[in-house]
Amino acid sequence: MDYQRVFTQAIDRLHAEGRYRVFIDILRNKGMFPNARCFAGHNGPKPVTVWCSNDYLAMGQHPKVIAAMEEALHDVGAGSGGTRNIGGNTHYHVDLEAELADLHGKEGALLFTSGYVSNEATLSTIAKVLPGCIIFSDELNHASMIAGIRNSGCEKQVWRHNDLEHLEELLAAADPEAPKLIAFESVYSMDGDVAPIHAICDLADKYNALTYLDEVHAVGMYGPRGGGISDREDAAKRLTIIEGTLAKAIGVMGGYIAADQVIIDVIRSYAPGFIFTTSLAPVLVAGALASVKHLKESSIEREGQQAAAAMLKKLFADAGLPVMDTVTHIVPLMVGDPVKAKKVSDILLAEYGVYVQPINYPTVPRGTERLRFTPGPAHSEAMMRELTQALVEIWSRMEMKLAA
Repeated sequence: MDYQRVFTQAIDRLHAEGRYRVFIDILRNKGMFPNARCFAGHNGPKPVTVWCSNDYLAMGQHPKVIAAMEEALHDVGAGSGGTRNIGGNTHYHVDLEAELADLHGKEGALLFTSGYVSNEATLSTIAKVLPGCIIFSDELNHASMIAGIRNSGCEKQVWRHNDLEHLEELLAAADPEAPKLIAFESVYSMDGDVAPIHAICDLADKYNALTYLDEVHAVGMYGPRGGGISDREDAAKRLTIIEGTLAKAIGVMGGYIAADQVIIDVIRSYAPGFIFTTSLAPVLVAGALASVKHLKESSIEREGQQAAAAMLKKLFADAGLPVMDTVTHIVPLMVGDPVKAKKVSDILLAEYGVYVQPINYPTVPRGTERLRFTPGPAHSEAMMRELTQALVEIWSRMEMKLAA
């Protein structure tokens, strides 16, 4: 076996398909987001404007968050010292879990090292604890949810995206005595649409199913206290498990679930992804704690972000750019070709100092490649107009179609 040849061919296939991923060499400028500096291909750092960050509200730059992290660093040091079983519960973890449980109106919460881990560990564990469990999964669910369902070894039924009739068909056809779990997201980050949470909960009630809601792209962004779409729709109390991240709108790092205390205890006690992983560093938890507390009381960031997203959608549409119609903070611009999507991204960075990463397969289906913009409260109208003009020029240069 020529191992090197196999590995090289695997990479060559990605290049041939136009979906080889290149990661930008970048540093954000503290307190100046969305401004950053890019190092790749330049003699020293080049100023750029970031348009695709998942730090939707720039909370990773917030003075309260930075101050809390600095204080924790000098108070307890850098690391957590191991798993929580070995190193103990750093008190920051206890405080943050209490804040997250309160945010979602649940009895308890449990922290993980990332949103990916929280999805994979919880879904794989909960299904194993329920013998004969059937998981009903929306077809556009996150890769981490799919991995968790696969690793559970349970039966899986995939329902068409947000199609309640199809979901009910599958539920009705299943063994009425079998344990059931409906897994779905609130905001689908590539298309920017929203799940009908109450209607899904109605079906869960009708067919005696548990519910698992991934709120990672909505936590901090929606609801009077930033609890997500379930907070905005007053649906949190109807959901069995709510999963979220601390790495997007919260601006730091980590993942979590919120649920009744007995479910939290089951995951804490049985999930390898929790038990055998070093816990989050106290400095990260302290920053997330400050961010969650702030966003519970402040709506300025959410309002600013929603206004920015609405403005950018309108500017794109008025210019004839193929912006996808969304009801959320996600602003996808359809390209439909991986090579062109990468080329538009490259030109924006090299000639206009604009950073937006192309989104290609397998993140989105082939033929739906796109640029995904996430304007935040710090993106000015002038920045948006300059971005729109740049895109129109590039679309014309590359002979891509604009709407009349």
